[in-house]
Amino acid sequence: MPSLGLFQSVRLNQSLSPQMQQSLALLQVPAVELRSAITQELLANPVLEEELELVSPEEERESSLEALAETEESWREYLGPTEARVGIAEDSDEKRQYFFDSQAVPETLRDFLTRQLTAWPGDPELLRTGIEVIGNLDDRGYLRIDLDELAVVAEVSQERAEEALQMVQSFDPAGVAARSLKECLLIQLRRQGKGEEVEAKIVENHLELLARRKFPELVKLLHVPLPRIAAAARLIRTLQPNPGGSFRRTEREAVIEVDLQVEKVDGKWTVLANEAAIPRLRISGAYKDLLHANGQDPGLRNYLKEKIRSGRFLLKCLRLRQQTLSEVASAVVDCQTEFFDRGLSRLRPLTMSEIARRVGIHETTVSRAIANKYIETPHGIFELKYFFRPGYQTAKGDLLSNQTIKAAIEEMVRKEDPRNPLSDQDIVVAFREKGIVLARRTVAKYRAALKILPSHLRKSAA
Repeated sequence: MPSLGLFQSVRLNQSLSPQMQQSLALLQVPAVELRSAITQELLANPVLEEELELVSPEEERESSLEALAETEESWREYLGPTEARVGIAEDSDEKRQYFFDSQAVPETLRDFLTRQLTAWPGDPELLRTGIEVIGNLDDRGYLRIDLDELAVVAEVSQERAEEALQMVQSFDPAGVAARSLKECLLIQLRRQGKGEEVEAKIVENHLELLARRKFPELVKLLHVPLPRIAAAARLIRTLQPNPGGSFRRTEREAVIEVDLQVEKVDGKWTVLANEAAIPRLRISGAYKDLLHANGQDPGLRNYLKEKIRSGRFLLKCLRLRQQTLSEVASAVVDCQTEFFDRGLSRLRPLTMSEIARRVGIHETTVSRAIANKYIETPHGIFELKYFFRPGYQTAKGDLLSNQTIKAAIEEMVRKEDPRNPLSDQDIVVAFREKGIVLARRTVAKYRAALKILPSHLRKSAA
């Protein structure tokens, strides 16, 4: 029998410094919240100030953050070579990658799930497919993509996609990644050990009767006494039909400010940062004199050094944020050139893994960079994640997004014979003749999303 006692051990663990957490948090916040975060830093750090001088149009086209980078270098002589090294060395690609790949404190449902995913002891293919599952969840936490589509996007078998889905469904909050209300409630019941109880049977087969409070009918169908049905109903009412609801940001949805703009410059679509969204910051020159003066209080001098160090790191974080966001957006624009040239019908399939390979960063970094960011295009303002869509490959090898498929279905229905409307199977056959293989349930789902009635109802309405 092992003895009890106190023992010492040495162990190496990786942990996030507060500075790394600040950098990752700034990367994923939208323009509206970024301005608020900078305002808080201005209030907390007296050496930072907002630059209010007027500049020429030529200067405005330059990145204000790049200019600040040159200004901050002048402080090295006052801080010294050791004190000036803050965060991660600029010339270290490996450290910069770790800088971005590290997880920040979760603020959104996607980030919260990604943090759990990175701790999952799975193989790389399973984790990569899990990222695709998380990336296709809506704000309520439901999976809004068919499993066969997910398998195509992740380039895995359907069995592997199902395994990844079950993995994400095991994460918190309970019920996340469900494909329907029924599945969402059943996941929560299984977590509570009620997977084989009356509650699960009601949810599985008689959810409509429960909603209409038809308790006597449930008694007859399930052969259990009325008090047991009533107790089951009370428990089901405590379940969460909207597992992602606590992560929704109503303030973020109410106010939209674009982070980026796309314009045609010299015949090429170019991404321009919305510099107006970020106040122009600098380190106050008055504190340079305080540091340079002789005979100052050592406590005051150390305080100023720490504040200047903190201010310099904020400038670096902002510069890296703008650089990463611009690189990711530019890669997206390069992939979606047809969309910008010809409109919505030319939107092609795109995944975060493809952009990650193009830019040379991790998929989680892409996820943070596009989170709640908006881009202004000639076709309107879009959330950056709008351009990440699953799709299909034709027999000729062409890629089509699900948005293009929806547009094609809408066009077919518009041109159909009202006396003999197209059924979902007819649409499947029509796509197959074009070299596109779709499941009938996929056509039905897209038709419902377009608010198009089934064929028998369209015929009766004609």
